[in-house]
Amino acid sequence: MDETRRKDAAEFDQRDFRNALGRFATGVTVITTMGPGGKPEGLTVNSFSAVSLDEPLILWCMAKSSPSLPIFMETGHFAVNVLTSSQQNLSNTFSASAKDKFSGVEWRQGLGGAPVLNGCLASFECRNSAQHEGGDHLILIGAVEKYDYHEGQPLLFLSGNYTVPA
Repeated sequence: MDETRRKDAAEFDQRDFRNALGRFATGVTVITTMGPGGKPEGLTVNSFSAVSLDEPLILWCMAKSSPSLPIFMETGHFAVNVLTSSQQNLSNTFSASAKDKFSGVEWRQGLGGAPVLNGCLASFECRNSAQHEGGDHLILIGAVEKYDYHEGQPLLFLSGNYTVPA
């Protein structure tokens, strides 16, 4: 039988805490926006969640240490692209540091110029509505102005690995 690990706040270790959080399966998204000078920007994020239905709001979190933070703080719009089980390559592309993450990626221009990636399970085009401090992350709230979706299998992330539903 597996050993249960219990920690009090005084015992928290960042790696161990991350291991515990990793037990919660999340979807994988790529958040995109149009940066300064018309350069598309994007990054892989699994901290995405619905906030409200009336007003339609979503949230996602970004590390304050991210080089893209100023771009996403100042943008008027961003898009949340929910990846399908066949889009692990897109997740890897947008999670790495690269000069042009959009090279070879098919997309269309959404609201405010935010790139909407082709072939995703769902996309949410959002106005950058609010931002809140959250420890070493910034919580970004998006007011959903347009969305689309279709049937398919999502790409999931669990315990540090990609997975798909059974």
